[in-house]
Amino acid sequence: MIKSVVSNEYQELQKKIAELQEQWKLKLDPEIIRQNLDKAAVEAGVPAAALTAIDFEISLFLQWIDELVALLVKNNPELESKLSGISTLLNEETAILWIEEAFAFNQIYFAAYAAEHGMEEWIPQFLAETALRPYLRLIAEKVQHEINHAVHGAGCPVCGEPVRLAAIVEDGKKVIHCPRCFANWPARRLECAHCGNENHETIYFLEIEGDVTSKIQVCEECNGYIKIIDSRQYITKPPVAFLDLNSIHLDIVAQENGYSSIGKKKTN
Repeated sequence: MIKSVVSNEYQELQKKIAELQEQWKLKLDPEIIRQNLDKAAVEAGVPAAALTAIDFEISLFLQWIDELVALLVKNNPELESKLSGISTLLNEETAILWIEEAFAFNQIYFAAYAAEHGMEEWIPQFLAETALRPYLRLIAEKVQHEINHAVHGAGCPVCGEPVRLAAIVEDGKKVIHCPRCFANWPARRLECAHCGNENHETIYFLEIEGDVTSKIQVCEECNGYIKIIDSRQYITKPPVAFLDLNSIHLDIVAQENGYSSIGKKKTN
């Protein structure tokens, strides 16, 4: 099996972050999630999270940001100077904005915020997204029993994350997983998650030499791709987030070959 391109140090950091997120989620009262899964909206591809009212406790969100910053600095003391001013910048109004813009994948907002406050571009979006995910995972847990398919091209039916990861399970079926909110749903083995193409002549697989557990399904109709992991090859199945993290080499290969995790129909 091919060695992950992700360093052991970064994997260990991600494990600690995942543990922190699970602790945060356990502190949330499930009753703060009030979903309204309008059937027509869901069938049109509107994510369940967009149809859900959440009673955010802003003080808790700010506390999580502080805990995350402390973890990052402990893991890499060189980050202290880059992260030391975060707590003084964040107030209730800004926290609400961070939550809203993280929900919306608004990279432009976070890039502008970083530039305005003289910080590295990755910092605000990473902090906001990491602290938001326990809420998204709580939503996914509450609606998972109603998630049995996804609208092609609409991303995850719970949080809207672009589809990029599927597993082949014990019965040989293909199950798509969202590394962001942990929702999952079944899909046809030969089907593009982005455009719905099922033509075996325009869907095929890129295989990586030395990697016996995974391959890349690509679609010539929309230039989309999705990583396929054969989970039957694992004695102990890794969490979805780590399947995604440890298969970054597949994303690199797919993107170097011109494919995208957000498929787009070609125009003549």
